Order: sequence, then C-alpha cells, then structure tokens
Amino acid sequence: MALQFERSWSNDDLSQYRDAAARFAQAEIAAAEIAARGTGHVERDLWRKTGELGFLCTDIPEAYGGAGGDFRHEAVLLEELARRGLTGMCTGVHSIVAHYFLNHGTEEQKRRYLPRMASGEWVGAIAMSEPQAGSDLQALRTRAERRGDGYVINGAKTFISNGLLAGVVLVVCKTDPAQAARGTSILIVETQDCAGFRVGPLLDKIGLKSQDTAELFFDDVQVPADALLGGVEGQGFYQLMGDLPYERLVIALMSVAAMEGAFQHALDYVRERRVFGKPVADYQNTRFKLAEVATQITVGRAFIDRCIEQMVAGRLDTATASMAKLWATETQGRVIDELLQLYGGYGYMNEYLIARMYADARVQRIFGGTSEIMKEVIARAL
Repeated sequence: MALQFERSWSNDDLSQYRDAAARFAQAEIAAAEIAARGTGHVERDLWRKTGELGFLCTDIPEAYGGAGGDFRHEAVLLEELARRGLTGMCTGVHSIVAHYFLNHGTEEQKRRYLPRMASGEWVGAIAMSEPQAGSDLQALRTRAERRGDGYVINGAKTFISNGLLAGVVLVVCKTDPAQAARGTSILIVETQDCAGFRVGPLLDKIGLKSQDTAELFFDDVQVPADALLGGVEGQGFYQLMGDLPYERLVIALMSVAAMEGAFQHALDYVRERRVFGKPVADYQNTRFKLAEVATQITVGRAFIDRCIEQMVAGRLDTATASMAKLWATETQGRVIDELLQLYGGYGYMNEYLIARMYADARVQRIFGGTSEIMKEVIARAL
C-alpha cells in the first residue's frame, strides 16, 4: 500500500522546483537540524545559504528581491520541510513577516526590508503574544509613545518564533491606549545594536526543539517615525486581520504535509519491523489503521489543495482558512498519535522521527490562533 500525494495545483516547473527543494532540505537542513536540537536554534549561515539559493520569499516580487513566484512556491518548501519533521528554520513566520511588508508597508519599507529577508541576511519575526495577552490582542500592554521624531517602545513579548535570530521584528503595540483595536499599531524594530532591546533565554518547549522561541523585552527602545508599518497609526489590527488567511493556510498545509511524511515513515517501519515472525504490516489491526489514516490524509489533501488554489487566485477568505487550520491541525494530532502506536516502545524514543513529529504537532492547535478561536471565527461567518 502506498499513497500518491499529488497536488492539483502543481505543474512541471513546480515539480522541478520541488525536487530542488527536497534535495536541499535533505542535504543541508536535515544535517543542521541535528545540531540544532541540542542548541535550540539553527545557525544564521543556514538562513543565508537558503536565501542565496532562492528558497526564501519565493512569492515576493523580483522588484523587492524575491523570486517572483506565488504561494505555490512557498507551499513547496514548507511541505518538504514539514514532511521530514524539519522545524529549525521557521520559514513560515519569515514569509508571513515578508507579506506584512509587501501588503502594508510603505514603498521605502518594502525596498529596505524585503531584499534583506529574501537573501537571508535578516530573519523576520512578529511579536504579538504577551505574558497576559495571547489571542486577545486588544489586551496588549506593550506601548509605543510618540516622542519627538520617533517612538519609544516599552513592553515584553513571549512565544516569539525566530526570536533569537531575528534581524527585524514587527512589534504589535498600543500607540493609543485609550482606544481598543483602533489604538493598535505595528512598529519595525531592527535588532542589531538596538539599545534597550533584549532577547530572553530560549524557551523550553515540549517540541520544536530545534526552533528558536524566545521572550523579547523592549525597555525604552527608540525607533524613528518611519518605523511605523504603513506610515499611519492605528492600522495594526486591520493589518493583522488582513494577513490571517495567509498565516493560517501556512499552518494548515504544514499539518497535512507532516501527516503525509509521518504516514510514509510509519509505512516503511511496519513493513520492516517483525513481531511473532511476521511484519507488523501483515496484521489486520495495522492494515485497518493505515487505511483509516490514509483516507483522512487524502481527504485533507483535497481540501488544502483547494485552499492553495484560492490563495493564488486571491479568493481565500478568513473563515475558510480558519476551517483549514482547525481541521488540519486537529487531524494531525490524531493521525500522528495513531501512527506512533504502530511503533510500540520505539515510537516514544526521540531518535525516531515519529516521536519528534508527535511532540511537534501539539503546538499546531495553539499558535496562529487556537482551535477554539478558529471555531469562533467560523461560527461568526455562518
């Protein structure tokens, strides 16, 4: 038994690009991942090399240093990483940050930041969550006070992906505390030699052991007036809502790709592993479990592929993207749990990919908006 995970949105050029991305992921990123599990982060050189080879910001126009492709090119790399359990490079967040610049930045901001992000010179991060404000962005305590020709930022952020390596951080903060959503803005912070900016110790997570996740502290951090994303105060909440479909589809497609990779890995294992004189794959329980999992993945692939097509066409709405994230991440948790069971005790060992995928999958239902928030968004659109 084997599944053919064909994409309805692919073509010959994308297939060739996928081959190149798969080779790079296996030869370069997989090797770096091993060391990163011990240190909690990949090295900056890996980001630069990825950028030099054209694998970053692939859906950003060439005029801004990108590859000039579309969301399908982003999907290819994200899938090839996810199916191998390679989480050290959080390219999804990097791409999301790039799209904030592309969709909401001034022309000067696009030309300053996007080429550096495409080259891997600067890693991107977005600082939303706070110790007392996760999904409730209106409860933000980080403040940006206008002083003279710029802003002074004070506050703390937590659970920030790419937090350690980030060269540019988009900080979601209050520029007018008297207002709720309308008082929210996004400010751009360049981290190198930035007085008052500090990265806390890497956070000790259940999974994603090779991905740097950190707390960020802003103590009287001064930025110029042109560090305001888009150049107009009070647009932060609108900017965040506008890019939700992109962010949630990124998470959803990674979930489906992770399921596909876990399935193939488990299939190879049960064919080789022998119990009571015959392969585990020969037992009816194994065959039935694989049949159930294969069906769920195949159904999910069809839905996610349709969402990718809608994204490319500019028609993916927030409710549908939320459905994709809700279904894919919840299913990922169930599917990988079922597959891990087929390994017996070995499935609990971190040396096995399935164990790492099991731990990594849990956060998918939390970041980018929890499953509970997804249900609220979907329900409001009914």
